Amino acid sequence: MKTVKLLALAAMLALSACKTPPDTTTTTTTTITTIPSLSRDIYPDPARAQGDLAAALKTAAAARKRILVDFGGNWCADCKVLDIYFHDPANRPILEANFVLVHVNIGHYDANLDIAAQYQVPLDKGVPALAVLSDKGEVLYSQRSGEFEAMRRIDPSAVTSFLVQWKPGQPGCSAVAVNC
Repeated sequence: MKTVKLLALAAMLALSACKTPPDTTTTTTTTITTIPSLSRDIYPDPARAQGDLAAALKTAAAARKRILVDFGGNWCADCKVLDIYFHDPANRPILEANFVLVHVNIGHYDANLDIAAQYQVPLDKGVPALAVLSDKGEVLYSQRSGEFEAMRRIDPSAVTSFLVQWKPGQPGCSAVAVNC
């Protein structure tokens, strides 16, 4: 876990914040290509968003999972840190057992804005931005205040807490039951 934090911190020093897309008029070279999880594209082509969400709804309904919608862009360092935290050994089992993760590419704040609005996620607060949907597609949570916008300054345990808070309850469990 400490190694992941150090790698994320090193990458964050090399990259800029995610409130605005990077300046495309200049070319810069970074050394993050040696860290596969930071150099790979997380967000698919923006045109895939509707289809990915439709497939996630079918999967979530069949598996009784929730849908975790992650809005961001491949240019966003904080989005990449969030993805690292999702796949952290403490978080990955919770994510995989309880959620269908859908990455929605917002381009350079010019794509899939309608989807963000549909799920009540104000992208002007920055990315990554999250929404949690029920297995029926109902909005259960939408990030309204840029809670995850500065992932490079947030501990991975905050992601763990978020996933635990929003995972679906087990049949027969009540709000009082601790081990559900």
